Amino acid sequence: MPARKSPAMSREVNLTSALTKRSVKPSDSAQQILALAPVAEVTPRTVTRSPLSKKQKPRQLWLSIYLPALPLEALPNTQAGARVVLEELQGIPRVLQLCHEAHAAGITVGMTLNAALALLPGLQLLQREPAREQLVLRQLAKWAGRYTSFVCLDTKPLLLLEVAGSLRLFGGLKRLRRRLLRELIQQGYTIHLAVAPTPLAATWLAWAGRDTCIEDEQQLHSELSILPLACLDWPVSICESLRGMGISELGDCLRLPRQGFARRFGTERLLQLDRAMGRLPDPRAAHRSVEKFSLNYDLPAELGDSKLLLNVCAVLLQDLQQFLISRQIAVQRVLFDFLHLDIPATPVVLGGVEASHTAEHWLELLRIKLEHLEFPAAVISISLRSGQCQPLSVNSEVLPCITSSEQQSDAAVRQLVERLAARIGHYSVRGITAVAEHRPQYAWRSFYSMGNQTQQCAAAPGYWCCREPIPTLQSNTSLVLRRPLWLLSEVRRLQVQQEQPLYDGCLRLLDGPERLETGWWDENGIARDYYTAVNPRGIHLWIYQEQGAEQRWYLHGIFG
Repeated sequence: MPARKSPAMSREVNLTSALTKRSVKPSDSAQQILALAPVAEVTPRTVTRSPLSKKQKPRQLWLSIYLPALPLEALPNTQAGARVVLEELQGIPRVLQLCHEAHAAGITVGMTLNAALALLPGLQLLQREPAREQLVLRQLAKWAGRYTSFVCLDTKPLLLLEVAGSLRLFGGLKRLRRRLLRELIQQGYTIHLAVAPTPLAATWLAWAGRDTCIEDEQQLHSELSILPLACLDWPVSICESLRGMGISELGDCLRLPRQGFARRFGTERLLQLDRAMGRLPDPRAAHRSVEKFSLNYDLPAELGDSKLLLNVCAVLLQDLQQFLISRQIAVQRVLFDFLHLDIPATPVVLGGVEASHTAEHWLELLRIKLEHLEFPAAVISISLRSGQCQPLSVNSEVLPCITSSEQQSDAAVRQLVERLAARIGHYSVRGITAVAEHRPQYAWRSFYSMGNQTQQCAAAPGYWCCREPIPTLQSNTSLVLRRPLWLLSEVRRLQVQQEQPLYDGCLRLLDGPERLETGWWDENGIARDYYTAVNPRGIHLWIYQEQGAEQRWYLHGIFG
């Protein structure tokens, strides 16, 4: 009887799947070989010849755009003359970026403010604005979307573009690179542009100021070996330790023993080297611009009835809901524009305490809004636009057998705030939020935005946003009881009789003193001792005594 051939050799199928189907378990020695040996050594020769094994990993080519002068170039240039950007380091303002005129005057990066002004008294001083820099980067990422569908934002002022799929469209890498360089220079940016098969290699080359173009992974070792350690963005302690060992370039790190390098400097640095050399994958997250919904609906005839217009708006809101659910996002503001024939459009703005994605929520607020709205003329078209989108967050629902009075109370407060804003106007409903300030008159502020803080402050404004019962609070000596809800707009001076303050009688001090001595850096500094006092009528007051020569008494607040 002829011996049967191995299924893996005759049918060219996977060896592991064939063993599994026949319920044959490999021996312990075979398992050790499969675990330790490379894949090419245990795979049958006929499997390596299969057409499926000839597939290669998709080629990637990363183009890095580094903007070293972005802190200066992101700020508006409204005046002529030398300019520098300052950044405070350890409490001392120092020069972070400077223009050519300032460099010609002898000013250098890292110089203190006084030294720079001594060299050039008419120097324009600009404070660094990281928010404006991020805005410019997002705008450039949106601009780069016309050349590739995969754009990444880095922590530094740097953009990463995966351009392997765009080369044929733009006539090759040289033409694409030349076009990007020309357009960025026309926009007024100083850039370093590098191309490499791995994103980390392209990043390091751009940081080092090397405008090189590497298309083959075999060239990575020779090109990256000459890079200095400063372009790796490693901690200063690690760079100093490497320099103490006589290592100043990346190629010296690649020649070190891997186990000793990982044990001394951490496995994360070794993984970075492997990702840069293409030995390990380096997945990146693509930047996505903020999406907004916009839809116009032309009415078949002129309409002036609010109920009929509400039906049309319901259809538009259903389209908005599908747009939001498909992208798992929500909006906190919706804008309607009711267009007329010969007069300007009538805007209607709806805001919510929390971001929502349901059409019923916005339709209810719109119904309240239209109850008291009179259109100046018939409507011929309706436009719906969404505000800035945010990720959708869904709360877990409470089981029917469990009652949650806290969630019901929060939902009722949110619904009340939204309905009030829809009925009496968005700017008529204010919230209160705390400010990091010790001076009581500056420790809070009101705002109009429909954010999450509105819910908290509407539910329990001031310092009384607490879940403890009043008897528990009265036995506690925390700051909760020493802050009244009612602060006077202007403090009132109190009369004194026999060194005792008076307010409808002699005041009796209950608690204090609480020393507040702050604001010495501006013109509104205070040095006060606050007390909680009560008058003969039982009114609790918040008073203070100035710490000065006269030590006068003032009334600042009244407890409810």
